Amino acid sequence: MSPRVGTSKGPIPVVLDVDTGIDDALALLVAVRSVEIDLVGVGTVAGNVSAAVAARNTLRVLEVAGASSVPVAIGAARPLVEPPHEARWVHGEDGLGETNQPQPQRPPSDEDAVDQLLRLSQEHAGELVVVAVGPLTNLAIALTRDPSLADRLARIVLMGGSARSGGNRSAWAEANIACDPEAAELVFGCSVRRTMIGLDVTMQVKLEEADVQTLAQQDDAGGRFAAEILPFYLDAYASWTGERRCALHDPLAVAVVADPGLVTTYPLPTRIELHGHQTRGMTVVDLRALMRDDPANDVAVTDVALDVDVQAARSFVLRRLSGRSD
Repeated sequence: MSPRVGTSKGPIPVVLDVDTGIDDALALLVAVRSVEIDLVGVGTVAGNVSAAVAARNTLRVLEVAGASSVPVAIGAARPLVEPPHEARWVHGEDGLGETNQPQPQRPPSDEDAVDQLLRLSQEHAGELVVVAVGPLTNLAIALTRDPSLADRLARIVLMGGSARSGGNRSAWAEANIACDPEAAELVFGCSVRRTMIGLDVTMQVKLEEADVQTLAQQDDAGGRFAAEILPFYLDAYASWTGERRCALHDPLAVAVVADPGLVTTYPLPTRIELHGHQTRGMTVVDLRALMRDDPANDVAVTDVALDVDVQAARSFVLRRLSGRSD
């Protein structure tokens, strides 16, 4: 089973790295409403939308959730090498399902997201968990700027990649990794323990129209907010898969921090393909694990989630979206 992420002494200090579209918004709600997590900061990155729009959306979500004290810092405006590639057809022009949300009442922090991460890693040395649910640009920049960051992080939990389920950006590349393959390669090669929550598990955990209707009827601002932004996401999935059901990509990554038993992980050598004409951005996972214990092997091992308790994960996320922390 997946090991516990963080410490057993209390809530786990977490910094979220987001490109806030619809599923990032759900992940933020899950994080704020999980007593197992102490959300100490959020950084934004270009991905689903621009880093600036992601910050605006993040501030709005935190406002709805009653968590306006959590600092939000804007990070990388573009990938390291790739041109920006937004996904507004999935999340809407505003990133929140074309719901025309009011402007948040506070601005983002004056601090850059990378500087914020480095500061928080000092304040929570040895305990801080980075949950990255967008492209890994900010984290790659931080590790390059200060290599000792790797010694201060407890773990990185990332939503991205796919070991055996193909991609959603191309035949083999998952969107977050494909947005910035160079950043992903650096992060997957660092010495920090990593958990990869990829399409193998996230595509199994879905919400349906009935779930959205249930959330809409909740006496809870966060649940009603989730129900407001989800229809656009369901429409996007219906046009893609033919089913009006959406995957809980980012919320599942946050849920696993609070309850690692939701998934089963396997320590597997993993690299990022940078040069393949058809496979750039692919997470190359050696499912055979033949080289895992070879001291001559320079391929870093990642805890890759391959199995998920679908019903438990769905229930966990829905409870948190409804405002329940039990």
